[in-house]
Amino acid sequence: QGCVGLFADCVLGKSPMELAVADQWYRHTGKPVLLLTPLAVGFQMVHEAHKFGHDAAVSRTGKPTAPITVTNYEQLPKFNPDAFGGVVCDESSILKSFDGVIRGQVTEFMRRLPYRLLGTATAAPNDWTELGTSSEALGGLGYTDMLSRFFTNKQRTTTNRSSFAKAGRDVGWRLKGHARQPYWRWVASWARALRRPSDFGFSD
Repeated sequence: QGCVGLFADCVLGKSPMELAVADQWYRHTGKPVLLLTPLAVGFQMVHEAHKFGHDAAVSRTGKPTAPITVTNYEQLPKFNPDAFGGVVCDESSILKSFDGVIRGQVTEFMRRLPYRLLGTATAAPNDWTELGTSSEALGGLGYTDMLSRFFTNKQRTTTNRSSFAKAGRDVGWRLKGHARQPYWRWVASWARALRRPSDFGFSD
C-alpha cells in the first residue's frame, strides 16, 4: 500500500529491510529515496547498504547523492520532497515527541510523498496512544481522531495533543473495552510488528 510501519525488535534486520524497501521504491519510481537516521547512524547505514549491494551515500547539502540518499533528521529542512520518490525514517520513535519541531517537519515532508516507511524497534514503549503519531505521519488516521475513536478519557478533558504531551499518562486515556480488537486490527492495517523470526514463519 506504499505507507507502512515496520516495528522490528533489535537484531532482526530492520536496517537491511529498510534498505531493500528503499531500493525497490527507487526502481519503481526512478527517483532517489531519502533515508532519515539519527545523527550517529548515517554512515553505518551506508555501510550496511554497500554490504547488501545497494547504492547509498550520505548527503548534508540537501541534494540527492545516490539512489538511496542518507541524511540525519536535523538536515531535513534542506531537502525538497519533490526530488524524491519515497522516504524511510529509521528509528522513527523520534516521532513520539508530540510537540517536537522535528516531528512536524517529518510529517509535513512525508505528506508530499506516495511511499513512506517508518522503522523502529520501540514503536510505543510507554503508551499505545503514541502509535497515533506514526499513523498520522503515514497519512492514516490522525492522532486526535485515533484517540476519539478507540480511547476514552476518564477525566473528560479535550483530545488536545499538547495537553496529553504535558500530562502524559496522567491525563487518563485508556483503550475502550469494546475497541481492543478493532484498535489492533487498525494498527495491523498499516504496520507489521516482529519480535522473533517465528512471528513470520521462520526458525528462531
